[in-house]
Amino acid sequence: MRNFGTILITGGAGFIGNHVIRHFVKNWEARIINFDKLTYAGNLQNLTDIESAENYTFVKGCITDTKLLEEIFAEFNPDLVMHLAAESHVDRSIEEPLEFVKTNVIGTVNLLNVAKNSWKDRAADDEKLFYHISTDEVYGSLGATGLFTEKTNYDPRSPYSSSKASSDHFVRAYHHTFGLPVVISNCSNNYGPNQFPEKLIPLMINNIRSESPLPVYGDGKNVRDWLYVQDHVLAMEAIAQAGRAGETYNIGGNNEHQNIELVHALCDLIDEKLGRTEGASRKLIKYVTDRPGHDRRYAIDSSKIQAELGWSPQIQLKEGLSKTIDWYLDNTEWLDQITSGSYQDYYQRMYDVR
Repeated sequence: MRNFGTILITGGAGFIGNHVIRHFVKNWEARIINFDKLTYAGNLQNLTDIESAENYTFVKGCITDTKLLEEIFAEFNPDLVMHLAAESHVDRSIEEPLEFVKTNVIGTVNLLNVAKNSWKDRAADDEKLFYHISTDEVYGSLGATGLFTEKTNYDPRSPYSSSKASSDHFVRAYHHTFGLPVVISNCSNNYGPNQFPEKLIPLMINNIRSESPLPVYGDGKNVRDWLYVQDHVLAMEAIAQAGRAGETYNIGGNNEHQNIELVHALCDLIDEKLGRTEGASRKLIKYVTDRPGHDRRYAIDSSKIQAELGWSPQIQLKEGLSKTIDWYLDNTEWLDQITSGSYQDYYQRMYDVR
């Protein structure tokens, strides 16, 4: 079982990252360094409850900035790098693929280089680890049956998934070529509190709340496996502590559903919570032109992490959706600040974000 003194978490102001940061700050004695560029998807207001913690430090910066990363490694000497920083929205990758290459590929290789050089005298030390968090989208699209395993061939279909597949390959290459201790996990679709409302679940919650149209791509029958974000955090913790160097672990929620089924569930739950007429929100559904290269089905086989590390998802979809809806309904001011863009004022004053 690894025990880290200092943990560098990239992308810690993002959706998954802020849950990881909070969990490690509150539950570990280690010093936690949050390194984030604060792009549109980064929001430090998500971390106000722990920003004054003695074991927490925030550093604004980009993973393509070699000099700054070298300074961070020299000052803090991290034992564990948890690399979550990434451009992650498929639709945006179709519009701006080069931005995804710069961050997800070049940024990852830059971070790998700095870690390799910083750890060159202790690369084989079991107390050093480069943990790269990736996605199930690198595997491509499944038919009506079957599951993605750690041995599934890569077949990315979008600029986003291609950039993540490339970064995965570079992480493995640095392990095999330079002996860098690495581990990779590929997760299914995350959901939960604080998620930026460009993603399906918070977008639908916000639109149902405001009685706006609910855009559903194509026929709505694309299938995704949904993973509650706190379950993902616990899986990442288990991998960081005991995952075997050089290995990959798939993390799934065992919650496969068509997109339209998910939207129906959100409509019905919110109608119930807001006291609306049964079926009222379903009338807001509007089918729109399908996204280019839209993968039909994802499904994860998590048996490896369950067998080796004893992790399994605890939150089933209905419970997770209910908890997520409750959070957004209880935090409408947060949601309104995101949709208006005013949330950026919080750190523009503090960190001169442009």
